[in-house]
Amino acid sequence: MINSPEQRIVDEAITSRRSIRAFLPNPVERSDIEALLEVAARAPSGSNTQPWKVKVVTGAALKQLSDEILKAYLDPEQSALHTEEYNYYPKQWVAPYVDRRRKVGWDLYALMGLTRDNKAGMQAQHARNYTFFDAPVGLIFTVDRVMEQGSWLDYGMFLQNIMIAARGRGLDTCPQAAFTQYHSVIARELQLPANEQLVCGMALGYADVSKIENSLLTEREPIQGFTQFLE
Repeated sequence: MINSPEQRIVDEAITSRRSIRAFLPNPVERSDIEALLEVAARAPSGSNTQPWKVKVVTGAALKQLSDEILKAYLDPEQSALHTEEYNYYPKQWVAPYVDRRRKVGWDLYALMGLTRDNKAGMQAQHARNYTFFDAPVGLIFTVDRVMEQGSWLDYGMFLQNIMIAARGRGLDTCPQAAFTQYHSVIARELQLPANEQLVCGMALGYADVSKIENSLLTEREPIQGFTQFLE
């Protein structure tokens, strides 16, 4: 069995990755962001197409973007006008996926003392997505609309590389599909060209370990539940 220092370092970067929902205000140096993205760009892609495009949002630009999305999210009439451009989740939920989704949601809310009847509290927690959970860096990912499903598979490997490379630098992340509902607001604020489609967002920074929501450790199916060995 392989048990080298290199293996342990890589494994630790992978297994220590969590979706962090509260960040410290500590800034992340631009040089560190650039180095992280340069490493992540070594992700494989079909015929080396490299379909990823990244907008790094900080400071006043991040606050402006957050404010505009929150304005739409917190207004029921406005929020109803915003819909996703693609289906991240299935149109019809079935077991075991719906059970896993419900469990992680209620596990998080339970940690934070939010009960099912506390609609305002749950809305406020969801709204924190749009401030990137107070992270100093927001990443917005887009893809050229001409690219097909294979490029989205490539994109997932790029996103994972960012999250693992971040852990290797003592940084934390939270990948966020919540932004997809407000793609038109993001397109307007970031002046995205018409040929670019929003994929997702991601918070990047240093975890605030004092916040209870960051203690959530999600369960994973044992390999026997998703693997077949054929000999």
